[in-house]
Amino acid sequence: MAMLRFPTIRSLFEAFPTAADDIAVPAGDDDCIALLQALTAQEAWHPAVSLCAYILPRREAVWWGCQSLRAARRLEPEEDAILEAAEEWVRQPDEARRRLALDLGTRSDAGLPGTWMAFAAGWSGGSIVPPDYAPVRPPPEQTARCVRAGLMIAIAQMPQAEVPGAVGLCITRGIALAVAGTP
Repeated sequence: MAMLRFPTIRSLFEAFPTAADDIAVPAGDDDCIALLQALTAQEAWHPAVSLCAYILPRREAVWWGCQSLRAARRLEPEEDAILEAAEEWVRQPDEARRRLALDLGTRSDAGLPGTWMAFAAGWSGGSIVPPDYAPVRPPPEQTARCVRAGLMIAIAQMPQAEVPGAVGLCITRGIALAVAGTP
């Protein structure tokens, strides 16, 4: 089952106006996958990561972000636990797992890329405030923006020589997920 939600960059920007600033490419009828491949070939990592985070559905975006971090860097035990919570939500996207990921993200170091994957899961739906308050829904673009933020932090922390291989593989896997199926 194909996961591609937005066939053109224009359709993406219409659904998520924030994507225009995050991706920073002109709105047009360019095919999202072809554009993603072109950005990767140009080693334009920031727009490529941003585009991939937006074109994937929420669950798949969180999965992609978590797996990209695991492939790209050695994780500290604290970060591994944070990613595990986000991955558990992907496997079973229920309210308790979403809430656990949100709580872990809130208590974790914002400088850790994994923290942003927990936020991505936690802000995927439901309420973002504690249960004893009136529900507050997250903006619909928050999952993509959190996945993007976590991956940008990871890229900034990588030795420059490792970026093309690690991020190129990350984008290749994101394209496969967008085109071919579920995590």
